[in-house]
Amino acid sequence: MKRILVTGALGQIGSELTMKLRELYGEEGVVATDIRRIDSKVVHSGPFETLDVTDEKAMFEIANRYKVDTVIHLAALLSATAEQKPLLAWNLNMGGLVNALETARELNCQFFTPSSIGAFGPLTPKNDTPQDTIQRPTTMYGVNKVSGELLCDYYYHKFGVDTRGLRFPGLISYVTPPGGGTTDYAVEIYYEAIKKQAYTSYIAQGTYMDMMYMPDALQAIVDLMEADGSKLAHRNAFNVSAMSFEPSEIAAEIKKHIPSFTMNYEVDPARQAIAESWPDRIDSSCAKAEWGFHTSYDLEKMTKDMLEKLGHPTQQRICS
Repeated sequence: MKRILVTGALGQIGSELTMKLRELYGEEGVVATDIRRIDSKVVHSGPFETLDVTDEKAMFEIANRYKVDTVIHLAALLSATAEQKPLLAWNLNMGGLVNALETARELNCQFFTPSSIGAFGPLTPKNDTPQDTIQRPTTMYGVNKVSGELLCDYYYHKFGVDTRGLRFPGLISYVTPPGGGTTDYAVEIYYEAIKKQAYTSYIAQGTYMDMMYMPDALQAIVDLMEADGSKLAHRNAFNVSAMSFEPSEIAAEIKKHIPSFTMNYEVDPARQAIAESWPDRIDSSCAKAEWGFHTSYDLEKMTKDMLEKLGHPTQQRICS
């Protein structure tokens, strides 16, 4: 990667990935785009262009003008929002992806787009979910992700586009607020723990989902894009995860730092149904074997870092 175009650069992943890429490859080498322009480091620290990803000509023109060699396509509606607006989700998620793939094909660019554990469905094995297994999702977001995985495979086999992707779990970040995902409770809980010392979870106790701290997710993208392509058997849909927990476990970890914290439950049937259709734990062994995937944060280390970054002082526990 030398000159990189990022779509959805002001979103959950994009706002942090863009800054990391600029640190690694130079500020002028990373062109950030989004449908809106806001006052942010992403906009002011390097090239930024306003872009609606459903406009194929505009996307190609920007990529061509900056002579990019890599397209990182992140613009999409997330799971809960997509279920509320399924037609918009299809048009944006799939239309934008086709346009990004076409841009990469025409300019001979390397290509990345994220998939998700949302690509799995209720018939998928729940524990140690294999890399290759039945998917059959029951949400529009999941349908988009499976379609995207297959479409990226097609562009690799048909046109030789160097497509790569990860099936991300829920991503937890202190930089960007929740953006309409089913796993967002695991982000909201930290903000509310500091603000109110209490949180009401819309996901039921005992509902396990895979999660990853954002620094690990960003590093995984860079590592995959820098990996030797000849060793990638799966390319566009690597299972990756750092941890799996249910709401009471993250609450218990927070209580170690904020003893007064309390957790309540008001289950949202729509988001609970989505969560129950996803795996409890996925198997990341293919990513580890093919390009050395690894993580640095577990629930304990992530919780300490999240609370510190959000402004709550944490004390290191001393064992006697």
